[in-house]
Amino acid sequence: MGWFKNFIHAFLVGLLCIHLVHAQDQSGFISIDCGLTPNSSYSEATTSINYISDAAFIDTGISQKISTEFKDSNLQQTWNLRSFPQGIRNCYSINIALGIKYLIRATFLYGNYDGQSKLPKFDLHLGPNMWDTVKIQDASSTVYKELIHVPSQNYLQVCLVKTGHETPFISAIELRPLNNDTYVSNSTLALFVRVDIGSVINAQHRYPADIYDRIWSPYNYNQWNSLSTSATNVSNAHNNYQPPSVVMSTAATPTNNSLPLDFYWVPDDPISQYYIYMHFAELVILNANQLRSFAITINGEIWLPSLVPQYLSTSTVYSPSVLPGKYQFSIFKTNSSTLPPIINALEIYSVKDLSLSATNQEDVGAITKIKSTYGVKRNWQGDPCAPREYSWEGLNCDGYNPPRIISLNLSSSGLTGEISADISNLVMLQYLDLSSNSLTGPVPDFLSQLQYLRVLNLERNQLIGSIPAKLMERSKNGSLSLSLGENSNLCGSDTCEKKNNIVIPIVGSVGGLFILSLTVAAILWGLRKRKQQDKTKGANPKSFESIQQQFKYSDVLNITNNFTRILGKGGFGKVYHGYIGHTQVAVKMLSPSSVQGYQEFEAEMKLLMRVHHRNLTVLVGYCYEETYMGLIYEYMVNGDLETHLSGKNTNILSWEARLQIAMDAAQGLEYLHYGCKPPIIHRDVKTTNILLNENLHAKLADFGLSKIFPTDGDTHVSTLTVAGTPGYVDPEYSSSYRLTEKSDVYSFGVVLLKIITCRPVIEKFADENIHISQWVSFMLARGDITNIVDPRLQGAFNMNSAWKAVEIAMLCVSSTSTRRPTMSQVVAELKECLTTEFAQKEGYDGESNYTIEMNNMNLDTEINPVAR
Repeated sequence: MGWFKNFIHAFLVGLLCIHLVHAQDQSGFISIDCGLTPNSSYSEATTSINYISDAAFIDTGISQKISTEFKDSNLQQTWNLRSFPQGIRNCYSINIALGIKYLIRATFLYGNYDGQSKLPKFDLHLGPNMWDTVKIQDASSTVYKELIHVPSQNYLQVCLVKTGHETPFISAIELRPLNNDTYVSNSTLALFVRVDIGSVINAQHRYPADIYDRIWSPYNYNQWNSLSTSATNVSNAHNNYQPPSVVMSTAATPTNNSLPLDFYWVPDDPISQYYIYMHFAELVILNANQLRSFAITINGEIWLPSLVPQYLSTSTVYSPSVLPGKYQFSIFKTNSSTLPPIINALEIYSVKDLSLSATNQEDVGAITKIKSTYGVKRNWQGDPCAPREYSWEGLNCDGYNPPRIISLNLSSSGLTGEISADISNLVMLQYLDLSSNSLTGPVPDFLSQLQYLRVLNLERNQLIGSIPAKLMERSKNGSLSLSLGENSNLCGSDTCEKKNNIVIPIVGSVGGLFILSLTVAAILWGLRKRKQQDKTKGANPKSFESIQQQFKYSDVLNITNNFTRILGKGGFGKVYHGYIGHTQVAVKMLSPSSVQGYQEFEAEMKLLMRVHHRNLTVLVGYCYEETYMGLIYEYMVNGDLETHLSGKNTNILSWEARLQIAMDAAQGLEYLHYGCKPPIIHRDVKTTNILLNENLHAKLADFGLSKIFPTDGDTHVSTLTVAGTPGYVDPEYSSSYRLTEKSDVYSFGVVLLKIITCRPVIEKFADENIHISQWVSFMLARGDITNIVDPRLQGAFNMNSAWKAVEIAMLCVSSTSTRRPTMSQVVAELKECLTTEFAQKEGYDGESNYTIEMNNMNLDTEINPVAR
C-alpha cells in the first residue's frame, strides 16, 4: 500500500514508567449543567460528579426543562437545557488551565422541551472552528460530541450556531483533563467510536469506573463470543490510557477459533484521517502448552506482526500517525498460537481540523473590556473576528494569522462616560467611529498614538477640552481624517469653535493602506458623474482624495518614463512598468475609448476600497486628471503564473512551489468569499490573474469583473451576461446565469489542474475540444497519477500530496456546484498537501506506524517496508 511509504516499520516497544497522577477526586473536572438555576449545584446520583449552573459562563439564551416523560431514563445533567432562539451564534466562555490536554464533551437531549416535537439541526463550534453538526433524530436519545484537544489559550469557547430555522440548544458541557502522554499531541481528535467489546451487562461505563470519565458503550457481534473473568481488577499500573477495569474484564473471540476478528468502517468523507487505539488483556490463566499470540493487519498489510497479551494486564496498541484511505482491520492468530485472538476495547478518533486562528489575544482582551465598560448591547459572542461570517457587528479584521481588529464602529450605540483607554490596545486600528453617543470628558491623547489610524469620527458627543496637538498635526498633514462636529464644549488648538462643525478631511493617506467604506459612496458618485460628462472636460480629482496617494498625470509620465515599458494589455487599456523612488510599481491606464475598461475600472476601484489581504494585489495610488485615469499597484517581479507554467519557461516550478502558489491564491479567494462583508465573487480566476512576487508568493489580481454578493439572504447573483474566460467559467453559471461563490471554486479548480499538469485548459484531440478536467478524469480512470503531474518534474513530488491535490481539484470542477467544496475547505486540504510534502523533505525520525503501551512485554521482531 502506498501509505506505507509514510511510515518506518519498526516496533516501538518497552515499558512505560510514567505513573498515573490523576486521582479519582474529580480534580480538574469542569461539569456544567446548561440551564440549571443560577448559583446552584448538585452531585449526580449515578456518577457522583458535581455539576454547576452555566449562568456564569454565558449571558444569552433561555433556561428550559425537558418533558417529564424523558427524565427517568436519562442522567440528571440532561434534565435542563439552554436554548438560543435569538442570534446566529451564541457562545460559552470557560476559563481553563493552559497546557492541559482535555476531553471536551458537549451533550444534547432534546426531550421535547418546547412541546413542538420538531427535531432541530444546528452547528457546534469550538472557538472560531467548526466542531460538528448536531442533528437530533430522536427526542429521547442523548447526542454526545467529544473532542480531545489542547487549547492554546487559557479559555475555551463553545458556540451554538443557527444554520436554519431550528433553535440550537445544549444540555451539558464537560471538560476532563487527560494525561498529556495519551493520544496524539499534535492533532485535535473527534470521537468516532469507543466500545467495550464483549460486554456481558449491556450497559455504558463512565466515571468513577473510568477516571477520565470517558463513556464506553457495550458492543457485541453475533459472530464473536464473549470472554470474561471473575477477577475484580485488570492492572493498568504502567498504562497511561487507563481503560476501566470493568471494560478490560471482558473481551471477544471469534466463534470459530481459526477465524480472525474482522472489523472495518467506511468514512463519510473520503479524505478523513483516523487514529485507532486497541486495548488488550488476557483473561484466562493459560496452561503450559497454551499460547495466545496474534497479528494485526490493515487493508491486508501487516500492521503488527505479533502480540502476546499479558494476564490481567492492559496492553494498548495505537497508531502515532494517521491512517489514511479505507479501513479494514483483521486480528488473527499466529502460526505458533494455540488460542484464537481477542480484543477487549477499542477507540477510534478522526482528525479534526481546527486550524482557523482565533483573534490576536491582545485584541480580544481589549475589545472584551470595551464591551464590559460600555455594556455594549450587541450579540458580541465568541471570537471577535473568526470565523469571518460570524465576526462581531461593527468590527472589521484583516486577513492575517492571527486576525487583528482594524475597524471599530460603535456609532449610535448608547455609549456613556469617557473614551475607554482600552481602545489604545487595539494597536492595528485604522478606522474608529464613536459618533452619535453620549461620551464625555476630553479627547484622550492615546488616540494619536494609534499609528495606523486613518479615520477618527467623534461627532455628536459631549466631549470637552482641547484637541490633542498630535491629533491636530496628523489631521493637517493628511494622514488622519478627523471629525469632531457637534461637540459644543470641545476646543481647537487655540479657541473653542463657535460652530458645531469641526471636520478635518483627509488630504492623502500614506501608500499601501486601504481606507474603509466611509468614502466609497463619494468616490463612486464621482466616477458615475465623470462617465456622464464629456470626457474632454475631465472631473474633479477630489472625488478620489480619500484613498491612497494621488498622482498628477505628469507624475505618472515620470513614474513610467513616458510609458516606455508595457507589462500587459486588457479591455481597460495597458499596464506599464514604473518606479516611485526606488520602488517598482505597475501602472494601469484607462483607455479613453474603452467602455468595458471604464466599467472594469469602476468595479476594481469599488472592490479595492474594501479589501486588504496579503494574497491580493496592493493599490499604491491613483491618477484622475481630466481624461487621464489610472491605478498604481505594487509591482510583482515574477509576473503571472501562466508564464511560469508555459512550456517555453525553462525555470520549472517545483512541486512545493506549486502547492504554495495554489495555497496563496486559495487564501485570497477565501478572504473575498468570507472575509468581506458583503462577500465578493472574483469571476475571472485564471492563471494570468495570479501574480508572483520575488519569493514566488502569489496574489490575486484584476478585479474588474468582480461582483459583490447580496446581503439579504439570497443564494446567488443573477447576471445579464456570463463573464469570465473560456475554460475557466463555471458551466452551471454559463447555463443558468446564476452566479455564486462556487463559480470561483470551479475556476480555481481549473487553475489547480493547470498547476498540477501544465497542460492547456482546452486542447484539441481529433477535431474535438477536450477540457483539462476531462483529460485528468480519463487518466484517473486508469489509476495513472504519475502521468497526470507535469512530466518536467521527473517524479520529484510526494505521491500522496499529488493524489490529494488532484482530488481537491476534481472536486472543485464538479459539474454541480453543491458538490464543490468551499474555499475554506480547499485551503484546509492544500495545507494538508503542503504538510505531507514538507514531511517527506524533512524525513522521519524512526517513528513506527504503531505503538504499544504495555506491561512486561518483550517483542524482538522486525518488519520490512512494503513497496506499493
